[in-house]
Amino acid sequence: MQVKRFFAADMRQAMKLVRDELGADAAIIGNRRIAGGVELTAALDYKLSALAPRVPNMELEDELRKTQSRIVTAQAELSMRGEADGNTNRQLFSGLPLTAGLPLTAAEPLTEPTYAAPARPAPAPAPAAAGVDPRALDSMRFELNSLRELMEVQLGTLAWNQLQGSRPAQANLYRRLQRIGLSGPLSRDLLALTSDIEEPRQAWRMLLAHLARMIATPEVEPLEEGGVIAMVGPAGMGKTTTLAKLAARYVLKYGAQNIALVSMDSFRIGAQEQLKTLGRILNVSVTHVDPGQSLVQALDPLLRKRVVLIDTAGLQASDPALRMQLESLAGRGIRSKNYLVLATTSQKQVLTAAYHSYKRCGLAGCILTKLDETASLGEVLSLAISHELPVAYLTDGPRIPDDLHLPRRHQLVSRAVSVQMQEEPSEEAMADMFADIYHSPTKQVG
Repeated sequence: MQVKRFFAADMRQAMKLVRDELGADAAIIGNRRIAGGVELTAALDYKLSALAPRVPNMELEDELRKTQSRIVTAQAELSMRGEADGNTNRQLFSGLPLTAGLPLTAAEPLTEPTYAAPARPAPAPAPAAAGVDPRALDSMRFELNSLRELMEVQLGTLAWNQLQGSRPAQANLYRRLQRIGLSGPLSRDLLALTSDIEEPRQAWRMLLAHLARMIATPEVEPLEEGGVIAMVGPAGMGKTTTLAKLAARYVLKYGAQNIALVSMDSFRIGAQEQLKTLGRILNVSVTHVDPGQSLVQALDPLLRKRVVLIDTAGLQASDPALRMQLESLAGRGIRSKNYLVLATTSQKQVLTAAYHSYKRCGLAGCILTKLDETASLGEVLSLAISHELPVAYLTDGPRIPDDLHLPRRHQLVSRAVSVQMQEEPSEEAMADMFADIYHSPTKQVG
């Protein structure tokens, strides 16, 4: 028997190291948190009768899903426990008392609680403890998160292997969608719409047609509709360049009399000078709004303009100035249409974090930038579709305003297919895709 320890930043990365080093037959025999990450102990040729059978079956899948559901329930109850003053006699799980005040570990099985009518009155509870050790609560949270991640990985591998054996044509379509970069839940929805089509080429064409229909676009171009239009998003997404392209597009079509530019970026070096230069070139007025200054008052002299374009600062989610900026844009007296600018070169985690940071100001849609530099469009399309963000504009180069385009849904899908990965996704990538699907207990595959 070969036993080895693995160290990684989180459980998912540690599981990948185990698969790469020892293979899919390795067994996890221990895990614990260490400084900077987690430690997994894995063994190859580990003889234990309790190991799951290698051939996937529906009964095992159902049991894994039930366990995952209990883990989610336990996390919710643990969160409520932390907010209370700490009563160690309360049950963390319904029907599962804590044992000697010790945290639950991955080695302890989660058993289904039973509910039986009591034959006699329950005994009086013991006196409440003075408090709960925060380190014990942190340890519990870590153990529960570790269990959840382990279950997601196992469920993903199980579901992917089962689909390859029972429905190889569907599995091949999943591979093609993974090459585009689409998320697991969106891929599942697309496959469900084409499940009755047996011919592979026809199924693929219909699948792409459904994907195009899922992409929302504004019925009226934002510049044609007019009003206050704000570019929001993290730094480096291309907000200022996109604003310059929009301003030049409007001036070339309607002139410079009915458009104004506003800068709320007092944090980036040279941001205001850059907008001033643009204003001089286009002969358009530029207004600067300093932090703490009322945006309503700054916009009041510009209300007669048909279009007002606002450039905002790209700040970190934890920066208090970002909250103030978003609250200003969400003010009732402004009625600003805020567009989230997303660089298609960004990673999925960056795109998701950007959406959750800026959605509080109310998003009218998104603008996709840097299409000429991207290697995948699936991630940003998945975000726009899942959160129902209309795609207002596309940019694919530095030229102003030539590289600004109105989106065409079928052309956008064709572009996503043309820039897809050339190599086939690995088995680990497909398992991770199915783990993403199983992250929500209500979602199923096949």
